[in-house]
This record gives sequence, C-alpha cells and structure tokens, in this order.
Amino acid sequence: QVELVESGGGLVQAGGSLRLSCAASAFGRTFSNYAMGWFRQAPGTERVYVASISRGGGRSYYNDFVAGRFTISRDNAKNSLYLQMSSLKPEDSAVYYCAAVLATGRGVFFTAREADQYDSWGQGTQVTVSS
Repeated sequence: QVELVESGGGLVQAGGSLRLSCAASAFGRTFSNYAMGWFRQAPGTERVYVASISRGGGRSYYNDFVAGRFTISRDNAKNSLYLQMSSLKPEDSAVYYCAAVLATGRGVFFTAREADQYDSWGQGTQVTVSS
C-alpha cells in the first residue's frame, strides 16, 4: 500500500487553470511500480474516473469530459503525480482524489479506470470553479 497526499486545489474562475499534485510515500516499494489515477466526486454523486497513467508515464488516458483540457503526468524521481487542469468549468467542481494500484506483473502500460481496481487513495483536495 502507498500513502498519498493531494494538494493544489482551490477556488478558480471559469476558464482558469489549476495544477493538482499528489505526493506518494511507497513504504519500501518503488513509486514507479504503481499505475496512478485521478478521480473526482461532487456532492451527492459517485466517484468518477478522470485520468490514469501507466507506471513509467508512457500511457495516459482520460475520461471524455476532460480530454483536451486536463493533462496527467508523473515524476517518478520525485514520487509525485500531477493533474494540470485548464479551461475549467463550473461542472469540474469536486473533490479530486489520486489513487494508486500496484502494477508489477501487469505490463508496463497497464492503467485502470475503475475505482475498485485501485489499492490506495488520498484524502482528496477540493476544486471549486466559479462561473
């Protein structure tokens, strides 16, 4: 299991940008053994997949509603995951969570889109986009 701590959330006007960060402590395992993902959850709704990235960063995938606006990236040397969000809309307002899944033995380009595939979660960071 890995400990994850998100940061970078806040209040931004529609059309603005934010960069979320997720710092990982892998407790003896190597961060690069984990595929990573971002999810979000608005009040009264289910947690929704936003984006995911493979262990080495060679593959990344996005939910259709953020494609072209958000970019997921990672820096394995810094044990960190990022989500650059641009052209933000009020409907992007939610708590954003990073998540990790151990990916050793699953192929270098393995990623996951379902929340129940992930082993570890952060506490979340609030993003609020005003109109």
